[in-house]
Amino acid sequence: MRVAREQSLLAFGNYTYQLLILTTFAGILTAAMVLQYAQGELPCPLCLLQRAAMFGICFGIMRDFRGSFSYRNVGLSLLNAVFLLVVSVRQSLLDIYLRPGHAYVGSAVFGIHMPVWSVIISAMLLMAYALQLAVLGGDRNLPNVPASAFPQLKRVGEAVSLYVMALLAINLVSVLLQCGFGQCHTFGYALLHG
Repeated sequence: MRVAREQSLLAFGNYTYQLLILTTFAGILTAAMVLQYAQGELPCPLCLLQRAAMFGICFGIMRDFRGSFSYRNVGLSLLNAVFLLVVSVRQSLLDIYLRPGHAYVGSAVFGIHMPVWSVIISAMLLMAYALQLAVLGGDRNLPNVPASAFPQLKRVGEAVSLYVMALLAINLVSVLLQCGFGQCHTFGYALLHG
């Protein structure tokens, strides 16, 4: 009885942790879309790759709320976090010294531009998953507790997942309009001007 209760509390904490990460990324992706549509800041090709990595991180977490927790889903999110780190470090290094005639893409949020934020975000996410694995270890019983064991948490997780999927759909249409079927630039929406 005591082991089952501890396992249930551990699973509840894990799903809450995953929901916090998913909600944070939903907020980050929402902010990126608001900057794009309200401020007119078109994302650069590397920024689009960073968004794709963030959606990939969310996808790994969303799979946990569809069934039960899986370390494969954690691995999927971790792979996308590493991809986010690689792309954002590359962009940060490209823009470390601004070339004449090339302004830094996008506006700063709290004095920091998006590529640097992405480095910080990906590093923090890697640390968060390292902390999760250090605390939970390779608990083999954790996947045995499905998200449905916590109905309210599952409903919130599914609602946030649907919101992220809506953001993904809007982003896909936006990328298609911006890039068309060729190279992507920050000059405007290729399909709207062509």
